[in-house]
Amino acid sequence: MSFKKFNINEKLVTGLEKQNIFEPTKIQEAVINIALENKDVIGQSLTGSGKTLAFLLPMMERIDSESKDLQGLIIAPTHELVVQINQQILDLSRNSGLGIKSATIIGNVNIKRQIKNLKKKPHIVVGTTGRILKLIEMRKLKAHKINTLVIDEADRMLDDNNLKGIKKVLKKTLKDIQVMVFSASITDEALEEANNFMKNPEIIFIDDNEIAPTITHYSLFCERRDKPELLRKLIYALNPKRALVFINKESEIEDVTKKLKYHKYNVLSLHGNAQKQDRKKAMDHLRSGKAQVVIASDLAARGLDIKDVTHIFNLDLSEEAKSYLHRVGRTGRVGKEGFVFSLVTEYEENYLKRLEKKYNIEVHPLVFEKGKLWLETFEE
Repeated sequence: MSFKKFNINEKLVTGLEKQNIFEPTKIQEAVINIALENKDVIGQSLTGSGKTLAFLLPMMERIDSESKDLQGLIIAPTHELVVQINQQILDLSRNSGLGIKSATIIGNVNIKRQIKNLKKKPHIVVGTTGRILKLIEMRKLKAHKINTLVIDEADRMLDDNNLKGIKKVLKKTLKDIQVMVFSASITDEALEEANNFMKNPEIIFIDDNEIAPTITHYSLFCERRDKPELLRKLIYALNPKRALVFINKESEIEDVTKKLKYHKYNVLSLHGNAQKQDRKKAMDHLRSGKAQVVIASDLAARGLDIKDVTHIFNLDLSEEAKSYLHRVGRTGRVGKEGFVFSLVTEYEENYLKRLEKKYNIEVHPLVFEKGKLWLETFEE
């Protein structure tokens, strides 16, 4: 299987090959040809399954790089995801030699600099809803020539908090604009809302409820108050190359981060209430290897593609079963091994068993004694 089977510019295929991307994933194979026909698409597939290229390749194929018009708009929920998507555009444009220009538009950033970047006539803008709307209203971002709109992480972007902004953006675009909506898990509510403003969308669901077989799942039982200390011991014993720790409450993220820093661990935090520069630092340091561990909330880490994450630690089990997919999908990518450690109280035990059944996984119980991990055994 090769990208050459699609009706896309050979330069794009060459650009992918320079990035060591040779074969389309399931979601890419299902979406690209349909999207190239200018049809609306709703796509769902797991984190790390290649959704970004599934919408970028058709969008970039349609871009007229000789034109100075803005032709593609991508809306995402977080600054980090915006930057990540734009980086893929920059890489593919450079490696293909197509000269497609892009810009990021995010809140809490100097708006004058963004206006200056828009004057450079990008073909694609990637941004967050609020700042995109502001620049449209200021008539600095001209949406009337956009032919493709992508909404990423749609289950969040089409919820009660964000839907109004999305509809306002849509009103500023062409009536016959192509709309593509993607997420790792699309709720029935988001699906219903999307259908209200899309034109007979092709609905493509891939790999629902599947977790990569290269991931091994473990659990350790402990009291709630003992979880931070047990996490510290696990990190010391396992010495992960690159790890993400998930905590449900943002107020607890900084507390655990401070405790680990006190013990000289190379750790940073990533959550919605953090300053933008701190969030960027956390991502940059994890990707570069300067930080060994990032402690995050589900929302802060949604959709982020961080290569070579070896370990996931659930200090809390996710409040929603689908979030377990989002979390563990950050490790065990492209055939690599990944390890998930869930720290579980007796009150979470039944929930863990339901996750095992729902996702057809086996969670191996461990005990931690004298600085070593042992598989827990049960006598008949």
